[in-house]
Amino acid sequence: MKSEEIRNRFLKFFENREHAVIPSASLVPENDPSVLFTTAGMQPLVPYLLGQPHPLGRRLVNVQKCVRMQDIDEVGDNTHDTFFEMLGNWSLGDYFKDEAIAWSYELLTSKAEGFGLDPRRLYVTVFEGNEDAPKDMDSFEIWKNLGISEKRIYFLPSKSNWWSAGDNGPCGPDTEMFYDITPEGLGDMPKEEFLKADVEQKVVEIWNDVFMEYEKKDGKVIGKLKNRNVDTGAGLERLAMVLQGKRSIFDTDLFEPIVNTIRQNSGTQNERAERIVADHVRTAIFMIADGVMPSNTDRGYILRRLLRRAIRYAEKLGINDLLPIITSVINKYGSVYVEISKSNNQIVDEISNEEDKFRRALVKGIRELNAIINMIKEGSFPDKKIRGLDAFVLFSVFGFPLEMTIEVAKENDIEVDIEGFKDQFKKHQELSRAASAGMFKGGLADHSDLTIKLHTAHHLLLSALQKVLGSQVKQRGSNITPERLRMDFSFDRKLTEEELVEVERLVNENIQKGLNVERKEMPKAEAEKIGAEMEFGKKYPDIVSVYLIGDEGGEIISREFCGGPHVSNTRELGVFKIVKEEAVASGIRRIKAVLS
Repeated sequence: MKSEEIRNRFLKFFENREHAVIPSASLVPENDPSVLFTTAGMQPLVPYLLGQPHPLGRRLVNVQKCVRMQDIDEVGDNTHDTFFEMLGNWSLGDYFKDEAIAWSYELLTSKAEGFGLDPRRLYVTVFEGNEDAPKDMDSFEIWKNLGISEKRIYFLPSKSNWWSAGDNGPCGPDTEMFYDITPEGLGDMPKEEFLKADVEQKVVEIWNDVFMEYEKKDGKVIGKLKNRNVDTGAGLERLAMVLQGKRSIFDTDLFEPIVNTIRQNSGTQNERAERIVADHVRTAIFMIADGVMPSNTDRGYILRRLLRRAIRYAEKLGINDLLPIITSVINKYGSVYVEISKSNNQIVDEISNEEDKFRRALVKGIRELNAIINMIKEGSFPDKKIRGLDAFVLFSVFGFPLEMTIEVAKENDIEVDIEGFKDQFKKHQELSRAASAGMFKGGLADHSDLTIKLHTAHHLLLSALQKVLGSQVKQRGSNITPERLRMDFSFDRKLTEEELVEVERLVNENIQKGLNVERKEMPKAEAEKIGAEMEFGKKYPDIVSVYLIGDEGGEIISREFCGGPHVSNTRELGVFKIVKEEAVASGIRRIKAVLS
């Protein structure tokens, strides 16, 4: 049974039982700032579950778009994804357990109106009870009366069979339906064997009926709701897997064309990587279609994280362009969700821009991270873990996310000093605030040895840029921390790879020459006369400090208005490396560089 027919059968079944079909809400919750995304079909309906009348009545049904990120590390197995379609029906103070469970069973097993599943392969769980609510004997008896053997009904704790949207709102016990997908059939099982079969994905959860008769406040159940409600949810992807006889959701018609596109563009086979790319690109497209854009905060950061993870795993597959995969997802879902077809161009532009930026960072970041990992394996670090400072440099200089550092490290059985990273991040924030308040001069975050060395390298960089690109290049801003230098300069286009290599070569050549660094005070007019560089828009006093970098024969490589401090000889600097070049405004470029 194709996914389109599954959607239609579900909606029609409940429409025939006096349910009004309602559209899917956006992935971005409208009136709930406590969550970033819609994670369940009931979320948009919370006001009605709490007693507010719904304009379309007390029986509702829909297919709701959902995003859940808590299982992102599980994506790649047979059943987990970050975006899914939730088939759901609701009773707002109307029917309760008897009808809800009977209809779930009928829809799952009926060949005429439903999905025609074999009832001999069904297993169910019910709530075992706790201090908030009693043992759910009602659901147990209803399932028994429908023909489910007691040996296939399992009482489980609230962790498994109690549902709520969060710390506040409606909640209650649930009953969950599982289906045996093994070829030979598992038959009756004691609870321990059933739980093991669930972990091993021999049985798959396909539906969940929640009986919302309680209200939670600040994480505690405070009493019963005015009306008893029913909230059910069946993941389309898992239902499709079962109904199509597939071993994985990624083998269903929902993912098959996307995975096939990945394989056609891949240079190698890696099932887990294929699934991660397919899932993350699909989720990203639905997010963008609902107005989420990549950023460093909140929803935008989740989107950015998904895209970066997809790009990294695409690299593993030898795929250097996500466009064919994007097109495949749009072709699959554009006719079902019009917001995707309407946002086609924006989706392509946003993902392509993010991909272009991150691929450059990824190459350099992976290279640096692999070097650190190799040093650890060779015994250079006694505690056998990636230091917080190294993880922070990867993040701040190379744009390499901490989660990705942790993930790559884990693949190599290496730990990351996360607390050390947090300490470095906190120091960075404090320095940034201090610099913004004008506590340090010359764009320097502090006067540490590393910062002073990078300050001198900054002068050599400007000199090299002018030599390669022309004397019209002028400094437009700077920021120097112990981890890296950043220079903004006037230039009207992106530098070529050859130009960047030559700039880097010139700086390192002047470092190796062992040039002297000398400070002189002189009248501003004299400094201008000898061609000393000054920062655009900055006001200088009548007597200025000028730093000269040159050899003993009198050849001056760099002359700049500057208050210092600097090293005394360029040989102290080490090796100079450009890690990023980008635009920051029209006619203004930015370079970030490090010393090693």
